[in-house]
Amino acid sequence: MEPASIAEDLALIQEAAREGGRIAMRFFGAAPEVWMKTGNSPVSEADFAVDAHLKRLLLEARPGYGWLSEETETVPGASGASRFFVVDPIDGTRSFLRGETTWCISIAVVDGARPIAGVIDAPARTEVFTAIAGGEAQLNGARIAVSASGGSALGISIPDAFAKRFEADRAAGRLALSKAAPSLAYRLAEIADGRFDGTVIRPNANDWDIAAGDLILERAGGALVDLGGAARLYDIAGRRHGLLVAAAEHALPTLRFMAEAGSAA
Repeated sequence: MEPASIAEDLALIQEAAREGGRIAMRFFGAAPEVWMKTGNSPVSEADFAVDAHLKRLLLEARPGYGWLSEETETVPGASGASRFFVVDPIDGTRSFLRGETTWCISIAVVDGARPIAGVIDAPARTEVFTAIAGGEAQLNGARIAVSASGGSALGISIPDAFAKRFEADRAAGRLALSKAAPSLAYRLAEIADGRFDGTVIRPNANDWDIAAGDLILERAGGALVDLGGAARLYDIAGRRHGLLVAAAEHALPTLRFMAEAGSAA
């Protein structure tokens, strides 16, 4: 049986994310039950409800595909099948639980170790970012692109706990630092939409945190790479990644250099 087209896969995950968003919004602001995972990371009944919906819908539609999710056990694909879903049912759970709007549902289809279709749906903001391999990145159906080369200071979105590494560059006027969204997937989408020039991502990001955003950023004209400039590869077993940089092409060399210098400090 021939695999679905990339466009068909995108349509499928976009509809799945849309319905997942409706499920999540039923819990948003309603004090859902919360548990703490290893590493003091919260997970709520909303995460589980969205994950269950996505798993059922996606694997029923594509029974040969594999499944990699933050919240449920991995499902290997059918023998000989190369495609699998990479899912974070609610990326930015802390933001979700605080009643903030910078959380999203992130879904990618991976084939050949790279994402070929991706969606980041932020229902509380009515924003849907999408991309397919070889196509354009879009926000709510309109094409988006990373920031153009401009002023002397790069606009960087970065977590507070990581910002001190770049204080010297900020003080020298080379960087303009902004507080990062709690959701890494949403932060990558913001860079794809040109709202910031780039970001630095602390070690230990998981595949489900970055796969959809990686593709959306790439198709918007940016890149997500390690300090050596290598693109990310994804595996059904799941991976944790080292220090990463995501940026518009014009900002990438400078930000990689600053991130490497900061990591050595």
